Parts: sequence; structure tokens; C-alpha cells
Amino acid sequence: MDLKALHRRHVLTPWLPQKALDPPLVVRGEGVWLYDQEGRAYLDLSSGLVAANLGHGHPRVVQAIAEQAATLAYAAPSLFHDKRALLAKALSDLAPWPEGARVFFTPSGAEANEDALKFVRHLTGRPKVLAAYRSFHGATHGAAALTGENRRFPAEPTIPGVVHFFAPYPYRSPFHTEDPQEEAARALDHLERVLLHEDPGRVAAIFLEPVVGSNGVIVYPKGYLEGVRAVCDRYGILLVFDEVMTGFGRVGAAFAAWRLGVVPDLITFAKGVTSAYVPLGGVLVREGLARAFDETPLPTGHTYSGHPLAVAAGLAALEAYREEGLLERAQRLEPFFREALGVLEAHPWVGEVRGLGAFYGVELVRDRRTREPLSPWHAPPSPAMAALQRALLQEGLHVLSKHNLLVVAPPLTVREEEFLEGVERLSRALARAYERVA
Repeated sequence: MDLKALHRRHVLTPWLPQKALDPPLVVRGEGVWLYDQEGRAYLDLSSGLVAANLGHGHPRVVQAIAEQAATLAYAAPSLFHDKRALLAKALSDLAPWPEGARVFFTPSGAEANEDALKFVRHLTGRPKVLAAYRSFHGATHGAAALTGENRRFPAEPTIPGVVHFFAPYPYRSPFHTEDPQEEAARALDHLERVLLHEDPGRVAAIFLEPVVGSNGVIVYPKGYLEGVRAVCDRYGILLVFDEVMTGFGRVGAAFAAWRLGVVPDLITFAKGVTSAYVPLGGVLVREGLARAFDETPLPTGHTYSGHPLAVAAGLAALEAYREEGLLERAQRLEPFFREALGVLEAHPWVGEVRGLGAFYGVELVRDRRTREPLSPWHAPPSPAMAALQRALLQEGLHVLSKHNLLVVAPPLTVREEEFLEGVERLSRALARAYERVA
């Protein structure tokens, strides 16, 4: 049976034209490696979709899923469940609030952001929320409304009350400066202006990825997130960090809130909480806010909220992160990652390599002087980008790519020699594609 043909005939693949698709058909994973049906190995340099933080096939998580499936495979969210309680306590212990937190579990990150949207409106009585243009918060209708980039377009018209603003992007400044500190100052002034035009007394929350994810892997200039926190405090606005990508060791701490030293009011999470072995997301709500639901019905719910298989996987994943020192490992290895990726900057297509922890973006340009993107953000991949995507697979490498960006985010378990091999394969793929189209 031709399984690739069967897949192409019957499965719709997200975000892509279907006709020309020809990726590997993967059937097995081990550590940082994926294997296709013919046994060929692919180094997973992006942890899937920045999700499999423990790599593939981690025995502790696999065993936990199997044991839970044999014990209790489903329990209604209205019932209490042992693994739900233990995982919620473990997550509360990781949260950045001295008072602790409560957790609402969801099936995914998109639903986590939608539910956070319901929570902030309910808690404040205010109708509006702000989110950045260069952001992705999910593809469901409410999460798409929060999303600032072009993946929100198919959901439009979206729900009302979401207003977008420009956040810092030093490499392509929307504020006409090459000084990162001036970028932060102008961005905060812009945010204040947007708020004043929308009436800050009607704004419930600001949603931000503390490090921009698939829209650039942008680390905000020092002072920006601190400034946003101060703006929120000044107007009684809640700050929500979307940590779906940045959580669970990705940036060298349990959450980016810890690494960056800025404390939000709510945190949404998914992906790394189970190393993506079972779908699970959630909203961490600081205790001072969560108490509002003690006498008032919680304004949301899901059939699979806190699914037993998922929370068992999450509990095992957190145990693995702690016991193997993986929540902090990316920060310890950051100098090594930066030095290894530095070799890519010699390639004529590489405009900038940026990031922190084990989370990096490689921005590709046609011309370093003009910074013209190798592939436009609002269109299908350019011939050059398509050639690079083919070359990556030919080199036995899986790398998340979006428009003119490559996301390098290896499993936190990656060995140094494996990372160096991945960078070497990436370098060869760039050279191969450049020779074809230059």
C-alpha cells in the first residue's frame, strides 16, 4: 500500500496548498531523530512545532501514558482526578506568583488563549483586549482574533473587541530606529497612544508572546516588557503571557516570565507541558484572580479538559524536566548554541540569527543591505524558499519554516554533537538551495 498516496488523498494538511505536498511519511521517533517508512533518519531541529521538548520517545512519558490508559482513559471534567490534582499543583509551583495559581486545563494552546480571553473579560467587566500584530495565538475563532498575522484572515470577520498594535522588531523596526532602546521607548509610546484612542478603562487585557514565536523568534529590547507591565498596572489592565512556545525550558527557565523577570497575571501554555505526546494546554491564573470563581460559575468548559492521558503525560514530563535539569539546561547551553549558529551568518541569505535559550530564528533575505525578505510574508513560498525547504529534507533535516524564517529549537535533550550536526546540515542545505536559484 502506498501510504504517502493515501495520506495525500485523504488528509488535509494545515496552512498549505495540498497538491504539491511531498514530505516524508514518518513512522518512528527516538531522541532528536525522526524515521520515515523507508528507515531514513531526519534530525528534528525544531522539536516538531517547537513542542517535543523532551525529544521523541522519552521512556518516562511513554510509560505514564500506557499506565494511565490501562487504569482510566477518560474522566469527565466535573469529577476530580488524581493526576489532574498533581499536575495542577506542580504547575502552580512553577508559576511566578508567590500566592500560587490555579489551572484550567484545555485540549490545546488555541483554546487556552480563547479561555484566557473569556477569563479577562469576566474578571474585569471590560470588553476590549489588545494583542500585537506580529503574533500567533491559535486558529480557532477567538484565538484567531487575537492573532495579528495573516493566519487570522480566514477567520475574519472575527469576534469584536480585539485591537492590534505594533511591538518592537529591532531588525525591521516599525518605529524607524536602529537603536534597540529607542525602539522600546517608541513602541511603548505607540502602545499608550493606542490605549488612549481605545479608552484604557474599557481594555481588559494585553496579550503578548514574551518572545515572539513563529513570527520571528523576536526577543524584545530590554525595558519593553517591563514597560508593558507598568502600563497595565497604571490602567488596571491584566497582562497575559502566551507561553505556548516559550514554556517548559525552551528559553532556559520554566517560563519566560522567570527568565525575563516580568510577571504577568495569567499564563497560557501547551506544547511542552507533555512534550506534545498528548494534546494538552491550559491557563494559569494567579490565585488572587482565581478566587473570583469561588462563588461564580467558571465561564467555560471542554469535554477533554484535563484528559487523564494528557495530565498523566504532563506529570511525567514535568518530572523528567526536573530530574534531568532540562528547565535550565538551555540557558547553560546558550553560549554554545549562539556560537554554533554563528557560522550561518556567513551565508549571503542569512540576515540575522537571534533568540535565547534553545529558541532561535534565522531570518533569510535576498539582499543583506536592503533586507528584502527571501520570501514575502503574505504569499506562498518564493522559488528560493521552496528550494531551501526541499534541500533541508534532502539533507535529512526537519526545520520549521514560515515565510522567510527558519525556527531552530531543538529538543532540550539534544547532545552538543547532535546540534552541531544539525547546524552543519542546515548550512549545507542553504548552500545547495543558493546554488540552484542564485
